[in-house]
Order: sequence, then C-alpha cells, then structure tokens
Amino acid sequence: MYLAKVIGSVVSTSKDSRLVSTKLLIVQRITEKLIPQGDVEIAVDSVGAGAGEIVIVSKGSSARNILDKHDAPIDAAIVGIVDTVEVNI
Repeated sequence: MYLAKVIGSVVSTSKDSRLVSTKLLIVQRITEKLIPQGDVEIAVDSVGAGAGEIVIVSKGSSARNILDKHDAPIDAAIVGIVDTVEVNI
C-alpha cells in the first residue's frame, strides 16, 4: 500500500463489463512528506474519494479482493481516505 493524492478522474463509457459501475480516479503517489513522486495511475475507488484528497492505495490481487471482483482487470484500488499524516523521524 502507499499514499497518493487524487488528481483527477476518468470517464469511460465503453469498458470491460467487470468494471461497470466502478469509479475510476487518477492518483499520484506521494512521499510521507506529501511530495509527489513517480508516475500517475488509475485506481478504482472503493471509499468515495474525491479530487485533492490524500488516499491509501492497494495494489495487485489485494485491490481486486477489496471489491469482491476477483477476476476483474483491477491493479490498484483506493481503500482509505487519509485524515492526517504524522511522521516521527
């Protein structure tokens, strides 16, 4: 899992039938200091996240299991909305 910021959304009227009724959001991975890093990706939203929010993203088979869509083409899922981040270094 990792922290990310929601930076946009994707609307796709033509998609795999196993993705029907899913909300697709564009997320940017961030560091523990909330600094953007790496590439952006599309994640299925399971918690009702919105633009600008900091979220927790799960990857791979764990992402599919969150949504009970074990055979769906899902590689990333938003599984939490972050209220605060505290780092003690």
